[in-house]
Amino acid sequence: MNNQTPKISPFEKIGYGLGDTASNIVFQTVMLLMPLFYTDIFGISAASMGWLFLSVRILDAITDPMMGVICDRTNTRWGKFRPYMLWLCVPYAVICVITFTTPEYSPSGKLLYAYITYSLLIIIYTAINIPYCALGGVITPDTQERVSLNSYRFFLATAGGVLVASCTLPLVKWLGRGNDQKGYQLAMVVFGVLAIFMFLASFFLTRERVVQACDKKSTLWQDLKSLFTNDQWLIIACVNFLLLIPLVIRAGAALFYMKWYAGREDLGTAFLTTGMTASMIGAAFASPLTRRLPKVKSYMLIQFIITAVSASMFFIGRMQVALMFVLYAVVQFFGQMASPILWTMMADTADYGEYKSGRRITGLVFSGALFTLKLGMALGGAILGWILAWYGYVEKADSQTPEAIKGIVLVFTVVPAIGHLLVMFLISCYKLDNKRFAQIRAELDRRSAEGSQPQGYSDV
Repeated sequence: MNNQTPKISPFEKIGYGLGDTASNIVFQTVMLLMPLFYTDIFGISAASMGWLFLSVRILDAITDPMMGVICDRTNTRWGKFRPYMLWLCVPYAVICVITFTTPEYSPSGKLLYAYITYSLLIIIYTAINIPYCALGGVITPDTQERVSLNSYRFFLATAGGVLVASCTLPLVKWLGRGNDQKGYQLAMVVFGVLAIFMFLASFFLTRERVVQACDKKSTLWQDLKSLFTNDQWLIIACVNFLLLIPLVIRAGAALFYMKWYAGREDLGTAFLTTGMTASMIGAAFASPLTRRLPKVKSYMLIQFIITAVSASMFFIGRMQVALMFVLYAVVQFFGQMASPILWTMMADTADYGEYKSGRRITGLVFSGALFTLKLGMALGGAILGWILAWYGYVEKADSQTPEAIKGIVLVFTVVPAIGHLLVMFLISCYKLDNKRFAQIRAELDRRSAEGSQPQGYSDV
């Protein structure tokens, strides 16, 4: 391995992206289907669901940095990050299945079961997804290649979302044969097997090329200090946290919106599939956009469009179903266009941190950012549950009050719009433009060639 800049083949980019297709079987299921599953299938209240999503995420404060540190200190003939896809793909699939299994327990027993299995799901997702995400930072050191790599990744990641959105509910009906609880369990068996093969493909088709410029040993405390003095990483971590709140709220509210506001529960699968298909297409446009506009300006423009369209959806009438589909597709298109750009920025902060401290902590950089992402995801899920409960949503009901339906509309439109507006302002603080990053990369390559430690640096 070396720090040169080889052109990454489309074949390897596809291999890398398949890992996120597998990851999204969990991620998108949690965002799109788990709120409705827990309230209307599993049978816990919306308020209990909100507390579940928030409280279990406390585990991430421990497991995420721990996994990042473990990855950075892993050394195998396969590299630091790739082996975890090989080692953990089967446990990942098994835990997905048991999480979507509904036991014949009392209400309190079911709630305890939900806490235990959701906790296990979060732990195994952390253990396999942090190494996978960090892998994207060591396949290539070139920032434009990273955008391209992440475009492939998010295109295929969203393909996993399309799979979940389009196939889950039909699979539930077909496999459950009238028993939706059994249907969800068996659907996750199918998805789990697919995930195993995708993770294995990602393992075999990718390579790790970027290594630390100088072999500098450090303690855990020094690594954490290096992370939290990386000002550009702090910005991206905060963006991750803030961004996931509106994303999760909108995704979790989508089926509620179609079922109760539009009154078209039969179109739920089509609605989710339309959004996911638009997302998949949007991911492919990130690389062309960043060739024409700087990353920060591209990202701000995208967030502005999402804010405007999300807010406008508040004014859609209940009978304007076609317009709901169109505007939801627009939001999802731009939302996923932004993802490769943000993850490229995250990878760039790992290089920036090495430039400043002399220590490359790719695993910790990604695990720390993923912790803030999952914290935002947890808070978004909790806010969704709390707002629904505040407006009087009743689980497993045949009808909802006008007030409850008003709450559903708000969490699908206005609340996410506010979140994206705040993200737009926060990302403007990020300063690693292409010119500055090229200077940093050149210095790291010089150090690698000379085997030297940093002689000082200038902040962005």
